[in-house]
Amino acid sequence: MTILDDLRGGLVISCQPLPDEPDDPMRDPYVQARVAAAAVRGGAVAIRANGLADIAAIRATVDVPVIGLVKAGSDGVFITPTATHAVDAALAGAHIVAVDATDRPRPDGRSFADTVQAVRECSRALVLADISTEQEAVAAVEAGADAVATTLSGYTPDSPATDGPDLDLLARLTKLLSVPVIAEGRYRDTEQIGEAFAAGAHAVVMGNAVTSPLWITRRLVPATPRATG
Repeated sequence: MTILDDLRGGLVISCQPLPDEPDDPMRDPYVQARVAAAAVRGGAVAIRANGLADIAAIRATVDVPVIGLVKAGSDGVFITPTATHAVDAALAGAHIVAVDATDRPRPDGRSFADTVQAVRECSRALVLADISTEQEAVAAVEAGADAVATTLSGYTPDSPATDGPDLDLLARLTKLLSVPVIAEGRYRDTEQIGEAFAAGAHAVVMGNAVTSPLWITRRLVPATPRATG
């Protein structure tokens, strides 16, 4: 049994404040840890968390695997963009470190494979490759990724920008790859979750639709008379 076996067939909840909202009231490690605890109480099999303080706080609060990452910057590669960020996430307590594995240049000039090796040398953490295309997924597995997630499909020039999740990419990857494929990116309801598992997903990640009151409220308010009047 590995940490990835604990995720099989389950729902992973991403507990992260909105990256483009520095004043989001949810931006607090204690708050995120309590949100994570509630998600686990509700049945989440793992938590995805951003930032060293949040990773540590959530790891100390829940008894399920923590997928950790560090967002730095806002353009290009910013999900765990350097090997140093990846090592820091592992040392903060992440069981699995999520790393941008797109083919875009990394800020430290190192390859994704170098980042995987750096994590291996400092910890027992696994590496989850966040990708946007089939080619990137294949390359990530060849470079040593323990699992792949469709997180970045729709957010790079080489992937289709859609309102919903990229189920086509997910279905192709589950047939092609020898490692678990995790469905992530714009999953918002039970129908989409069912479609992801039907396509062969190992697990499904949901974030804002569950854990961001700011994001949820902004989607609902336009339907009110006050907003439309």
